[in-house]
Amino acid sequence: MPEILIIDDDPVICTIMQNKVSKMGHSVSVAHTLKEGLAKAKAVAVDLIFLDVYLPDGNGLTLLPILTNLPHRPEVIIFTSKGSSDSAETAIKNGAWDYLEKPVMTQELALSLKQVLLYRQSQQKALAVAPTLKDHDIIGTSSLITKCRAELALAAQGEAHILLTGETGTGKELFARALHANSNRSHKKFVVVDCAALPANLIESALFGHERGAFTGAEKSTTGLIKQADGGTLFLDEIGELPLNLQTPFLRVLQEHRFRPVGSASEDESNFRLVAATHRNLPAMAANKEFREDLLYRLQALVIELPPLRERAGDIAELTHHFVKQICSRYGIAAKEIGSDTLEMLNAYPWPGNIRELVNTLESAINIALNEPLLFPKHLPIPLRTKVKLKNIKPVLPPEANSTAGSNDTEPLSHITDYRQYRESVLMAAEKKYLTALMTHTGGSIKESCKISGLGRTRLYTLLKTHQITRNDD
Repeated sequence: MPEILIIDDDPVICTIMQNKVSKMGHSVSVAHTLKEGLAKAKAVAVDLIFLDVYLPDGNGLTLLPILTNLPHRPEVIIFTSKGSSDSAETAIKNGAWDYLEKPVMTQELALSLKQVLLYRQSQQKALAVAPTLKDHDIIGTSSLITKCRAELALAAQGEAHILLTGETGTGKELFARALHANSNRSHKKFVVVDCAALPANLIESALFGHERGAFTGAEKSTTGLIKQADGGTLFLDEIGELPLNLQTPFLRVLQEHRFRPVGSASEDESNFRLVAATHRNLPAMAANKEFREDLLYRLQALVIELPPLRERAGDIAELTHHFVKQICSRYGIAAKEIGSDTLEMLNAYPWPGNIRELVNTLESAINIALNEPLLFPKHLPIPLRTKVKLKNIKPVLPPEANSTAGSNDTEPLSHITDYRQYRESVLMAAEKKYLTALMTHTGGSIKESCKISGLGRTRLYTLLKTHQITRNDD
C-alpha cells in the first residue's frame, strides 16, 4: 500500500486531506512541523509527501531538497494558501512534483496522486533493468552522487546530447569520460575541447579545421576537433565561453552534423555525440543575449547537474582515502593513514573549489608529511585550518546585546539602544574577536595574517591599533 505523508500545521486541513487520501485506499500519516515531518519521512519509506510552505519552525521549501534526496526518494507536492510565482519556481527547480494552492479539490488531488503512483511504479520497473556504470572512477555513495551516476548510466545507452552542469571542480570531465566509456562509441575517440582555454582567434580553426593558406600561418591543412570526434564523443568543456559568432555555425553542426573547414570550398561531415559542460548559468546568459537561446534548447536535451562537494554528505572520507592512496602511489611511497581529527576538519571545510581543491589539498599535505605515516590537521594548509576554526568561533555580543538575549517580542522598547550604536558595538566586538583569533593562530605574523584574511598591511595595522591587539612586524 502506498505511503502518503502530510506536513501541515493546520489540523483542519490535515483531517480533510487525511480523510480524502484514506478513502482512495492509501496509508496516511500527518506531521505538523518540519522537524516532525522529516523524522517521519526518514522512518518510513514514503511514496508521496504533501508539504505546506508556512510552518511553525520554518519554510517548507527549505526542507524540499532534503526530502527529495532521501534514500527512498519520495515525490513531494507543495500545497499552500499563499502561492506565488517565485515560490512555485523554487519548488519545481528543487524537485517538487507539483505546486497546488489550497483548498485542494478532490478531483485535483486524485489526479495528482494517480500520476505520482503511476510514475513510481514505472520507476520501479525501470530500476529492475537499469544499466550500471562500469569502467569509471566516480567515487562516493551519497544519495546525490548515486542519483547522478544512475542518470549517467541511463544516458550512456542513448544518443541524446548531454549538458553537465555544476560548480568548477565537481568532476564534469570525469563524468563525460565515464559516459563515453559506457556508450556504444567507446571504441572511438573521446575528444576534449576547452572553450575557455582556446584563443578566440583560433577556436574556429580548432573546431572546424582549415585548409592550407586559409589564413596567415596556415602552412598546411589541419583536421578540426569536430572531425576527429567522428564516430566518438566530442566533449565541449565550458561551453558558456564559446564566442557568440561561433554559436550559430556550431548549432548547424549539431543539427546536420555537417560543417565547412576554414578556407574550404566543400563541406565535411562528422557523426559525433556531444557532451557539453559549464559552471555558468546558461539560461541567465541567454536572457542577457550572451548565449543563443536556440543553442541552449538544443543542449538541454538531457541535463545532469553535479552536486558540490559540500552537499555530498559522507563522501569526503571515501574520496580522501582514494586520493591519498592514489597520490602516495604516484610518489612511490606507502599509503598514509588519515587521523580522525584530520577527517573531521576536512568534513567541516566548505570546499569552494570542490574535488579539485580536495585533491590539491591532499597533495600539499602529503608533501609536507612526506616521511610520516599519518596525516594530521597540522599537515593541512593554514587557510583551510583557519577557516574551519573561525567558523566555530561565536561572536561576542556587547553588554547591551547580552542583556536582551533571549528576550521575547514584548520586551519594552526602552531596553533597546539606538540602532546605529547597537550595530556599531556588535560589529566592533565581532571584528575584535576575529582579529584576536587571527593573530593567535598566526603567532602575530602580519604576513601570514594578511594572506589568510585578505587584508592589506596598512588596513590590518590600522585595525590592530584600533583594537589594541599585539602584532609581530615580520
